[in-house]
Amino acid sequence: MIQNLNNLKKQKEVNLTEEFLKNFETKIKDSWESGEIRGPVHLSGGNEKQLIEIFQYVHPDDWVFSTWRSHYHALLHGVDSKKLEQDILDGHSITLSSSDNNFITSAIVGGILPIAAGVAQSLKNKNSDRKVWCFIGDMAFETGDFHLTYKYCKNFDLPIQFVVEDNEISTNTPTIETWKKKSAIPDDVIYYKYERIYPHYGTGKWVVF
Repeated sequence: MIQNLNNLKKQKEVNLTEEFLKNFETKIKDSWESGEIRGPVHLSGGNEKQLIEIFQYVHPDDWVFSTWRSHYHALLHGVDSKKLEQDILDGHSITLSSSDNNFITSAIVGGILPIAAGVAQSLKNKNSDRKVWCFIGDMAFETGDFHLTYKYCKNFDLPIQFVVEDNEISTNTPTIETWKKKSAIPDDVIYYKYERIYPHYGTGKWVVF
């Protein structure tokens, strides 16, 4: 279930399927396990259905900001799959970007938030009819970075939509153990919960003692 999505207007039909997304990520997984990728890889999985639904509301000319786990976001925002695959093979999995597609990521927890807010401020200054979409995890949502950015954007009525992707894990620690209590989701923030199928980094299975 996706919260707070119904108030928005659909912008397009998404042609990519869950199977396409899964197959792309499986190919990346195989490349990483064979040693072809000389760099960290953070794989997506378990949230294909939710993201396909959300991206129906993202205009092709909107700006999309994401985290280190961004392969699905890139594909759904129109980044060419061949180009994306090559960028990942070149070791840029956690720092992907595409100026042609208004797509930017950050590998720092919460690091993308002020950048997204700055672009939203610029769009407002230019009277643009486009908006910013900022995807973050449940760990970043609990940080002061989010709450400061959210307050600023709301107070100045900036064209930005925050999306919280909750896999209940802060890197390798359950988020509830990290923060003891999870914050309430504002009614203008899109939120969904999913169970990730890959560990925080790489492949295999994390063992928590």
